[in-house]
Amino acid sequence: MRLDKFLSKATELSRKDAKKILHAGEITVNDEVVKDGSVHINADDDVLWAGEPLSVADGSRYILLYKPDGFECTLKAKEYPIVTELIAVPEVASLRIAGRLDVDTTGALLLSDDGAWLHRVTSPKRHQPKRYEITLADPMTIDEQAYAIKQVANGILLEGDNEKTRPAELSFTDETHATLILTEGKYHQVKRMMAYFGNKVIELHRASIGTITLDGLDMGECRFLSDDEIGQF
Repeated sequence: MRLDKFLSKATELSRKDAKKILHAGEITVNDEVVKDGSVHINADDDVLWAGEPLSVADGSRYILLYKPDGFECTLKAKEYPIVTELIAVPEVASLRIAGRLDVDTTGALLLSDDGAWLHRVTSPKRHQPKRYEITLADPMTIDEQAYAIKQVANGILLEGDNEKTRPAELSFTDETHATLILTEGKYHQVKRMMAYFGNKVIELHRASIGTITLDGLDMGECRFLSDDEIGQF
């Protein structure tokens, strides 16, 4: 790997800033000052910045983010800040998102630079359960709740679709709060499913993806996934 690329990976410096510290003589490789960013280094080389060792983690990165309201799941900011601004890792721009959330939706968001893994996470063939917590605009009576639970369990045909939704699990904690467990990810599916019953989602939160939960994270925080969490996909 080129030294300037290594520095960008091992720190949060841009290539331009990496060149500046190189030219300033702040980088040593195996106890020798190196100012040329095109020099190739090996995994066993000892690279120091102002006497502090640098390293790059091997392999791909798999991250869970507790997404707050008001952040876009895009690569470039449009109207709102983007979710990767919340993740302090080198080369954060190389991360991609599995299963995006709307700007006003909070909860579990998975990111990685492993394209094959991201594909498995979002593949409809995997049937990975995703749990959503819903706040509705209008109260639903016991009879309306029972009807919705039965219809969702059998699958419903959403406007504009040619096939019914997969059987899903809907439950209610009160007249305006529900939990929905899906094994697919159609466009705006939760909101469209509630609209099918004449209601509107005013708050939406994704609480889990597969066995991955937000336990231990505060809103806006992230963590790396465990091997078991990665391996379920």
